[in-house]
Amino acid sequence: MISRHLLRIKAIMILYAYFKSDDKSQKKFENDLFFSINKTYDLYILLLLLIVDIKNYAEEKINLAKQKRIPTPQDLNPNTRFIDNKVINLLEKNKSINSYILNNKISWVENPELIKQLYNNIIQSSIYETYMNDEQHSFDKDKQFVIDVFANIIVNSEFISQIIEEKSIYWNDDIEFVVSMIIKTINGFKENHDEYKSIMSIFKNEEDKDFVKKLFYKTISNHEKNKIFINEFTKNWDFERIAFMDKLIMETAITEIVEFPSIPVKVSLNEYIEISKFYSTDKSSVFINGVLDKIISKLQEENKIVKAGRGLMQ
Repeated sequence: MISRHLLRIKAIMILYAYFKSDDKSQKKFENDLFFSINKTYDLYILLLLLIVDIKNYAEEKINLAKQKRIPTPQDLNPNTRFIDNKVINLLEKNKSINSYILNNKISWVENPELIKQLYNNIIQSSIYETYMNDEQHSFDKDKQFVIDVFANIIVNSEFISQIIEEKSIYWNDDIEFVVSMIIKTINGFKENHDEYKSIMSIFKNEEDKDFVKKLFYKTISNHEKNKIFINEFTKNWDFERIAFMDKLIMETAITEIVEFPSIPVKVSLNEYIEISKFYSTDKSSVFINGVLDKIISKLQEENKIVKAGRGLMQ
């Protein structure tokens, strides 16, 4: 499932577009929010498909080598450990993946150069060499190989980053999050699983879906009130010169802290400080942390933060 960390980022990105737009149709931007989330799930399925396509490309090369006019002994007796990888073959047969691909018409068919380059990157890696030459072979070794390919080769490929950014603006910065989803998915596979093995859903549960929707709407409805709070605690700054993204991150953080009684204050604060490190200026995290600390103290004094559970206020 898509983590709440990424859901927060998606909400902030759409809120940014909403506040910068002359169009104030909240329903339109809500639709954009869920479209963006669904696109991330598309990428999750596409990357699972990617390792299958690379395996199929390797199998085609083996078959072509056998059909040479004068094949070498290596051509006739190739090492097939990669194309026989049980985890990749489980992914290839998986009913949920294949159904999603069919219904949403997604594929890498227009990117054969990507398949070829990633195949070459894999076979030239020490990960591949170690895996193919290991005297011991097991399902766990198949699993670890696939994880290593995603964690060390696919996620670091500049070519795939370039292609997915060209395919969808909603995939900018998504690949690391999606690869982490894939690694969790692969770790859940067992040798006795079949094509009906479930994969991650878009949301962990309805609560997560409601969370991101409520965060979006409540940040908009609390906008003027939260602006006043932020302005009060940034009196030594020219409010208009504070980076818009900094203000938006603080507004969203305040909204979550006040409006979601089951989420500990510390969790919300840490989440938005972390987001600011990647989506705002270099010094923003320290600035945002200081301002939010003061605002939280003020809200607690006024009993405007109510948490349902012991230890949730800290």
